[in-house]
Amino acid sequence: MSFNVIIPARFASSRLHGKPLMDIHGHPMIYWTWQQALKSGAQRVVIATESEQVKAVCEAFGAEVCLTSEHHQSGTERIAEVIDQLCLLDNEIIVNLQGDEPMLPEDLIHQVAQALEGRHDVFMATLCEPIEDLDTLFSPHAVKVSRDAQNFAINFSRAPLPWARDEFANEPKVLPTNWHYKRHIGLYAYRAGFVKRYVAWPECDLEQVEKLEQLRVLWHGEKILVEDALCDAGVGVDTQAQLEKVRQLIKPVKP
Repeated sequence: MSFNVIIPARFASSRLHGKPLMDIHGHPMIYWTWQQALKSGAQRVVIATESEQVKAVCEAFGAEVCLTSEHHQSGTERIAEVIDQLCLLDNEIIVNLQGDEPMLPEDLIHQVAQALEGRHDVFMATLCEPIEDLDTLFSPHAVKVSRDAQNFAINFSRAPLPWARDEFANEPKVLPTNWHYKRHIGLYAYRAGFVKRYVAWPECDLEQVEKLEQLRVLWHGEKILVEDALCDAGVGVDTQAQLEKVRQLIKPVKP
């Protein structure tokens, strides 16, 4: 299997400004994410950023970098520009690995790419994992996904959907026994030609409300395959508290 990993790394993050360069044991966060991508079996790993500063730092540790526009509204739009810059073919598999996932296992990067291998009827794939506590279920930082019988996405939401009417009617709320909630892992694989189609679509109302770019795909009638992750996805970094947790969990590199 042949696939490419493109890592969007936006310096001007609204929640944690300068997030790609935040220090984790003497290396910027983006370095740790890049290392995971290198171990995944990808034929090519490219970091995509709007920042000259991020570009310089990444090139200093040996990464291939594409400087992209500062006006992109999503990681997928940034990836589309890289596809054009690198003249990638429409049938090539692209994995979108967010730069704020320094702990995401290489096995999952490989898994999401493999989900498209041999499936010419599927143009986009992602992963999910079980939600086993109410704090995660009700957190807006944990995106919930619902799937149909063939594991294609029905909906993504920051809200605890579907709403368990009986279990959530009283306090304290409890997890239902008749539904298994899934947390969406922000890791995508697509074919390059599909990304070009995606960026030609206007933003949809659901996407603007939830701030979830994948809703644009469902809004325009396309399918997203959602597989169960083969292992734990680790901790992504959206908040300062998550950054501190990652600093505790990642083992320092020995000199």
